Amino acid sequence: MAEILAVCRSKDKGTRKDVVESVTVKEGYGVVDDAHADCCTHRQVSLLAKESIDKMVKIGLQVGPGDFAENFTTRGIVLTSLAIGSQLSLGEEVIIEVTQIGKDCHTGCAIFREVGRCIMPKEGVFARVVHGGLVRHGDTIELKGQSNNSSNG
Repeated sequence: MAEILAVCRSKDKGTRKDVVESVTVKEGYGVVDDAHADCCTHRQVSLLAKESIDKMVKIGLQVGPGDFAENFTTRGIVLTSLAIGSQLSLGEEVIIEVTQIGKDCHTGCAIFREVGRCIMPKEGVFARVVHGGLVRHGDTIELKGQSNNSSNG
């Protein structure tokens, strides 16, 4: 079963996120009180698999949930295999739609400077919030289907 292993947010962009017990996710906006939340972007929330973080740990880095500035660290779902437009339910209320897999990592990214490598450009998944609500550590993740009106921006 796929689950939310960690819920994370930060006040500043380009920094590691703090792990918290739960967050409120707002439709068309993102995680409340998170630096990356924005009504005018298709990257309202970000996800990264614990399995991806484990690859970095295997090469000797001391990293964990939130260290790559992801909002949700997942376990048990191959995020990079999702199609653009795939919809996921997070917990009992939240529905997100995948809008982008990977991203160009900006130079000067604090994560890259601190860690020396960043996995978000290849393995990070970004989504817009279709339906808001509360997301907690331990919530399940379910693939709901694919939207007919998905876009990448």
